Amino acid sequence: MKNVFIITPSYLIRKKRDFAAGISQLTRLGFNVVNPQFPETLPSSREKAEQLHAAFADPEIDMLLALRGGYSAMKTLQLIDFELIGRHPKLIAGFSDLSALLNPIYERTGLVTLHAPMLINLDAPTPFTLKSLRNAVNGYPQKDLFKGARLTVYQPGAATGVLKGGNLITLTALIGTDWEIDTRGSILFFEDVDEKLHEVDRYLTQWILAGRFAGIRALILGDFRGIRSRRVYEILASQMELDFPVVHCPNIGHVANKLTLPIGAEVELDTERGQLLIRDMAFPGGNR
Repeated sequence: MKNVFIITPSYLIRKKRDFAAGISQLTRLGFNVVNPQFPETLPSSREKAEQLHAAFADPEIDMLLALRGGYSAMKTLQLIDFELIGRHPKLIAGFSDLSALLNPIYERTGLVTLHAPMLINLDAPTPFTLKSLRNAVNGYPQKDLFKGARLTVYQPGAATGVLKGGNLITLTALIGTDWEIDTRGSILFFEDVDEKLHEVDRYLTQWILAGRFAGIRALILGDFRGIRSRRVYEILASQMELDFPVVHCPNIGHVANKLTLPIGAEVELDTERGQLLIRDMAFPGGNR
């Protein structure tokens, strides 16, 4: 049984019953939630960083799971002791706003992090979501991350690289800071929710103008709720030569059937086989 600590790096869950439903689901999955009390007050940025430090340093904690996303996780970055995290490797999971923590934690510690459902997403999870989450917390015995997922190929090919990415608007906000993603040699993935097409266009154009697609090995477009993935692909194709594989997987993002992905794992994308295979990763607990 894994001991899970619920962290609050972004927003609060408004309804106590949604929180309770998530806790119940974690219990049914075999997790022991060590702090099952409903959080009513949003911590300050410093308190959020201290919460992270305490959870990582506690030898009884196996996994940190975000309460929910929203906004403000990036405000903790300059307050985080990454050396402390690196000395106490364990799972940390979340997505959306958590992209601002998951990627820097990997890049500064080498620790694989999980782009995964949060507590707020576990009130009524689908079997697909639970299967992928179980596979992840058990160290990925199923190495094909796309197994059972849908896939559309826009640019065929095969590539190997380090899996990085997450929420487009959040990661765009890190460009030009000390915590932006090092995209060189990466297989990059993006998702977003309820942004307008011209806003997604602006974000992606910033990545292009900043040269952040130079040196990537492949690009995975997740769900962009409200925008067809082909429109997102066309924004890129109209401005740059896409000399790397590009695919769309609708099971990445703010969706019911959600994949849990290991940020920092070395993976191989093969569009002909429709696979995204884990080749190597520094997973907490020693799984490879």
